[in-house]
Amino acid sequence: MLSLVPTPIGNIGDISLRAMDALSEADILLCEDTRVTKKLLHILKERYNITPKENQEFISLHSHNEQAFVEKLEASFFEQNIVYVSDAGMPGVSDPGQTLVRYCIENKIEYDVLPGANAVLTAFVASGFCQTQMLFFGFLDHKGTSRAAQLQEALHNGYTTVLYESPHRLEKLLKELSQEAPEREIFLAKELTKRYQKFFHGRAAEILIELDGNFKGEWVVVLSASKKHAASAISEKDILALDLPKKVQAKLVSKITGENTKSCYQRLLEN
Repeated sequence: MLSLVPTPIGNIGDISLRAMDALSEADILLCEDTRVTKKLLHILKERYNITPKENQEFISLHSHNEQAFVEKLEASFFEQNIVYVSDAGMPGVSDPGQTLVRYCIENKIEYDVLPGANAVLTAFVASGFCQTQMLFFGFLDHKGTSRAAQLQEALHNGYTTVLYESPHRLEKLLKELSQEAPEREIFLAKELTKRYQKFFHGRAAEILIELDGNFKGEWVVVLSASKKHAASAISEKDILALDLPKKVQAKLVSKITGENTKSCYQRLLEN
């Protein structure tokens, strides 16, 4: 069978008993990075005295080779005890894993997913935004109109929204948020569960000042929910089909979506 096993996102003490059993009993470990998984097993052996099965095989399976790997699979591969682990957190959440699950479903192969450490839910709860519903966007596109459109959707969907962001683009994101939604309350979690974990609450401009150029680390960004705009019988497509100047179209689109008029106008010009 296949088991998807979550691993700690920072603090090694978050490993579960079930996860340690699964890792130690695996015949083959499919790993986002074999070096990371081998290091984790070494730590678990030293700290918790686990005894991995002899002659375990480690195979690299990451976002760049996942599809090709699955296409070459045969069902007999899963007659062994197969475990998949990403570098940290829950496989399949902004990490590989779901393609393997789909393969198992389509080929009637038994599989299991263990619960465990997850940065999305940890940050959502830590934000203190009192909603029971949330949306997870993962990483926004790096640049261009697709990023602008994704950011607008994240800002105006009516739900608490969770994003991942790299340290290299966090400043850019905070400046975008400061421009597009200057009054929106946001929450940043830095290095979750690690020694230097830190939380930041406030508006984007305020957090930019507080960070003072220190963007190193792993970040989760939580946007408080906007007021959800009422559903409209008129869509953006309907408006763009009208023989109207781009500025007028942008104003109308912003009315039904909540998108910033200036950024909407720029997006329409580029399309």
